[in-house]
Amino acid sequence: MKNIKMIPFNRPSVTGKEIEYIQEAFRGGHASGDGPFTKKCAALLEAELGIPKVLLTTSCTHALEMAALLLNIQPGDEFIVPSFTFVSTANAFVLRGARPVFIDIRRDTLNLDEKQLASKITKRTRAILPVHYAGVACEMDTITAIAKKHGVAVVEDNAHGLFGKYKGRYLGTFGAFATQSFHETKNFSCGEGGALLINDKTYVERAEIIREKGTDRSRFFRGQVNKYGWMDIGSSYVLSDLLAAVLLAQLESRVAVQNKRRDVWKRYQSGLAAWSKSVGAELPYVPSECEQSYHMFYVMFPTPQLRATAAAHLKSKNILAVSHYLPLNASRMGATFGGKAGDCPVTEDISDRLLRLPFHYELSAEDQNVVIESLCAVGKNEQAAAA
Repeated sequence: MKNIKMIPFNRPSVTGKEIEYIQEAFRGGHASGDGPFTKKCAALLEAELGIPKVLLTTSCTHALEMAALLLNIQPGDEFIVPSFTFVSTANAFVLRGARPVFIDIRRDTLNLDEKQLASKITKRTRAILPVHYAGVACEMDTITAIAKKHGVAVVEDNAHGLFGKYKGRYLGTFGAFATQSFHETKNFSCGEGGALLINDKTYVERAEIIREKGTDRSRFFRGQVNKYGWMDIGSSYVLSDLLAAVLLAQLESRVAVQNKRRDVWKRYQSGLAAWSKSVGAELPYVPSECEQSYHMFYVMFPTPQLRATAAAHLKSKNILAVSHYLPLNASRMGATFGGKAGDCPVTEDISDRLLRLPFHYELSAEDQNVVIESLCAVGKNEQAAAA
């Protein structure tokens, strides 16, 4: 029996000098964190984004945890988080004893609904965590204005959005902090990794201490102190220089990576436009003031049943397409904070209808055309059955 080629949802990619840089890191004798490659990655991102400080971390989750520590989040505090996000966005602050206040999303961009934001703020609110879903910007002008009015910090979860922009300004540069992910599913990856972007210089020194297990080890390595000691709370959040070597190669290839991902996104958009209208499905919406990061491509089916049919059909063709977040407000953990089904109706609706298509740097035009043709067949089959 002839083997049928599998088209995966994601595939880790080599985009440049990853292998060469790993070997160089080994030869240089510095495999732990804050070595030459870590510093080069941080400097590249600081220069490109125009921000004061970038600290590479072991994950985006850990970068979020650092943000909660830096804000001195305490038991009884509240933070506002979209229900449609990964659990890490909430967990990082819940670990400090804070209570999540779930906010629903917009139907068009699937981002935090800024029109609901003011009504969610109380005297206990300490932070707002906008998530730039699929690398399309939230309405940051409105969000930052509301946050400023109430004296609340903004922490951007920018796991999807590196090099995306809002009104010409890079995502990750609006809040006091932003967090990045370099997980293997992201545009730029070192397998597992992240970064804390610090836009307020007053937090830099303490951030370095928290990241280095609560010690002033970073100052010691810069020759600013003769020995380092325990200065504050903290944990081991430093990324290995071996992983930074992989990441640097990816970041150096950022133009080629983004161009390829843009081509993949646009091929889906054009190839599925007529089909989506014929079956009543929706494709991603990008407002004119947003320059997206081309992180993913999804289809919003008119019913959960049609999504299930499409996913099963693609799987029968050896194509892996996947759903995304489940509503945090309706989860078992969400219920412990007073969340319940019905609190975020848009999130609960779209979560059952969204399907993400294969999307990665090595996805060929031929394989993508197979995905498009296979998906379009779902509509034809459904229409034929109805007739």
